[in-house]
Amino acid sequence: MKRRLIGITILFSMIAVLAAVLIQADMGRTDAAEKSAGQAVLLNEVVQLAKAGEWESVSKKAGQLQDSLRQQTKGTMESRIYWLSGISVLFFVIVFGYVYAAILRPFGKMKEFAGKVAQGNLDVPLDYERSNYFGEFTWAFDSMRREITKARACEHEAIENNKTVIATLSHDIKTPIASIRAYAEGLEANLDDTALKREKYIRVLLRKCDEVTRLTNDLFLHSLADLDKLKISVKKMELCGFLERAAAELGAQKHDVHFHAPAFPAFVSADEKRLLQITENLINNARKYARSDIDLFLTKEDGSIQIHFRDYGKGILDEDMPFIFGKFYRGKNCGDEQGSGLGLYIVKYIADQMGGSVLLRNHMDGLEAVVSLCELDE
Repeated sequence: MKRRLIGITILFSMIAVLAAVLIQADMGRTDAAEKSAGQAVLLNEVVQLAKAGEWESVSKKAGQLQDSLRQQTKGTMESRIYWLSGISVLFFVIVFGYVYAAILRPFGKMKEFAGKVAQGNLDVPLDYERSNYFGEFTWAFDSMRREITKARACEHEAIENNKTVIATLSHDIKTPIASIRAYAEGLEANLDDTALKREKYIRVLLRKCDEVTRLTNDLFLHSLADLDKLKISVKKMELCGFLERAAAELGAQKHDVHFHAPAFPAFVSADEKRLLQITENLINNARKYARSDIDLFLTKEDGSIQIHFRDYGKGILDEDMPFIFGKFYRGKNCGDEQGSGLGLYIVKYIADQMGGSVLLRNHMDGLEAVVSLCELDE
């Protein structure tokens, strides 16, 4: 930058000196010509009068010659002053214009940009101009803005992930607690009228307590920042027996869950605990919104096994389908039913993490949720 400023200063100085020299030379030539012409005329008159012996007139003409020379000298000096003043004004205008365009205006833009950044406005970029003296600083400022924007985006994503995990775990804790309450109410109402029923109720209560314990452990680990998402351990599992037990437990009170065992063995790659969360979420959603029986059955296709959860309610509006798996999104036809909009988000997230997928299909008489898992050999 110093070399550039010195070069510009020398250039402006050379331009000013050259202009002054050219004007001076031109004025010198004009003055010489005018002076010679005037002197020739007056001298010629003086000579003629002297030959005629009119000495009084000679004296008068000599005085006129002196006055003429004096006026010419004065006019020349005034003209030079005007020219030099104009050159000086023009020079300072050019210098100020250059300083404003190359230094002051870019500095003002940087000052304005710094003020916006200080106010938290990081959406306005600062154009990188290599031609001005602050080109590198401009690039550095805009790079700083991008880094701050990226850091804020990462921070926002981390906060959202934290909220999502906490909301997910809190939502999943509600399901086993609801089952515990239902079985406890059954015990209170003396529905365990046989030793076998009592044993079954107690066994289910203990299992649900274990589920709550596992979920609260997940929440505790997440609070220690050991997890940024739910931990999933995929392994080989037998699907038919798992779904039969899940349907029996979840439908024990209302007898509204029916598992139709397939004619083929079903082994998949999945996390049993997380698959139970998927099953409970889909069945509880069907109960809440469809208020009908739920049929569970299996199909095979292209190296995967599909678990079908079929209800006979009003389904989901077509306009909601593209967004139904989003966080906190609830369909427009959910009515007055309470919910957080996390159930289907949890289902999709867990299915994706296990290498599977989930999709929803509307039917004329209800909704079908299809969970696909990778099939394994026996």
